Amino acid sequence: MNPGALSVIALAGVVIGVVGLIVAAIALVRISHLRRSMVLLEATDGRETFVDVVARSVSDFQELRQDVADLDRELTKIRQDVADSLRHVSVIRYDALGDLGGRYSFSAALLDDAGDGLVLTSIHGRAETRTYLKGLTGGKADIELSPEEMKAVDLARGPTERRGS
Repeated sequence: MNPGALSVIALAGVVIGVVGLIVAAIALVRISHLRRSMVLLEATDGRETFVDVVARSVSDFQELRQDVADLDRELTKIRQDVADSLRHVSVIRYDALGDLGGRYSFSAALLDDAGDGLVLTSIHGRAETRTYLKGLTGGKADIELSPEEMKAVDLARGPTERRGS
C-alpha cells in the first residue's frame, strides 16, 4: 500500500474518532440534563412527584369548573326570582273627596319587571274608608285605572318604561 494513502486513512480515522468523542460528550451532557429533569418527576422521601401535582391540579380545576357552572345556574335562577318579585313600588297620596283638608287617600302600585302586579287604592272620607285592588298584567289593568292609579303605575314602571309608553 501506498504510504500517502495510509496517512489519509489514518487521518480520516483520527477525524472520525474526534467527531465520535465530540458526539459522545454532547450526548453525556444531554443525558445529565435529562437525569436532572427526571429527578423532578420521581418521588423521593414521600414527596409528591411533578406528575402527581399536575394531576391533582387538573382535578382541582375540574372541580372549580363544576362549582362555577353550579353557581351560574343558581345565579340564573335568582335573577328570574328577582325579576318575578314585586320590587317596583310607588305610592301617590291625595285628597280624594276634598272634604278632609288632608291627603289621606292613596294609590300604591307594586310591579315586577314584566309589569305584572297590582294597584291598591284607599279612598279615605269622613265617615268611611274604601279600599280597592286592581290587577295588572304586562302593565295593563284588568279594571280601568283612575288618574292617580295611572300615575302610581307610571312611577313604579320607572323612567325607561315611561319613555317607551
